[in-house]
Amino acid sequence: MSELNFVTVGDGTRIAYRFDGDAGKPVLVLSNSIATTLHMWDGQVGELSRHFRVLRYDFRGHGGSSAPVGAYSLDRLGRDVIELIDALGLGRVHFLGLSLGGFVGQWLGVHAPERIDRLILSNTSSHLSPASYFDERIAVVRQAPDMSETAEVFLNNWFPADMVAANEPVIEEFRTMLLAIDRQGLAGLFAAVRDADLRRTIALISRPTLVIAGEHDTVTAASHSELIAAAVPGAKLVVLPAVHLSNVEYQAEFMKAVLDFLH
Repeated sequence: MSELNFVTVGDGTRIAYRFDGDAGKPVLVLSNSIATTLHMWDGQVGELSRHFRVLRYDFRGHGGSSAPVGAYSLDRLGRDVIELIDALGLGRVHFLGLSLGGFVGQWLGVHAPERIDRLILSNTSSHLSPASYFDERIAVVRQAPDMSETAEVFLNNWFPADMVAANEPVIEEFRTMLLAIDRQGLAGLFAAVRDADLRRTIALISRPTLVIAGEHDTVTAASHSELIAAAVPGAKLVVLPAVHLSNVEYQAEFMKAVLDFLH
């Protein structure tokens, strides 16, 4: 396993990344959800790196990346990826994004199709509303003494109630990840989601696209995935009986969908 490395992008923000897998293999970029780090993919990297050179990174504001003050934008998050792969000398890559990572994937499909080979958009949306919900979350996160309350909200949104109640080891792993998230960074990323609206522009995505939905997803409803699949020309849709983190809850089925599409 490789260690964390860093690239400094145009506005001075330091983006943390790591590679797994052989340098000669095609590159697959993994982009995680809000309030997680690149370790969200730990359960998938072993198998994926047998087929690909896997590139993971932390969003600005999260994990090993620096957390600039203020609201972030989806445009900036997309350019972070372009500047990262530019700095690493990569041309065209496969891209798999879940939740906020899926927003970034849509942006890349619209704005940088020449850099994307195949695109996978998992448990995501083209627009989440109302804006007032995100403004409220930003205020709560900024004012709270710590991340404990916010962590429980996320866990209950991401996983089935019985999994959270049983406090399975994976739940504890994600709770630990959540408790360590930088609150300024989380507020910045909430703003990026609040302001993002790709509903019209995703019809311009020309790359082969797979959309993965969670049947019981209360964050990015399955109906949102259906709308994306209907809007993106030729997109395929797979619905798993999952809540939000389908890569964790239905790992085998998720991996099968991903590998079938990328091969």
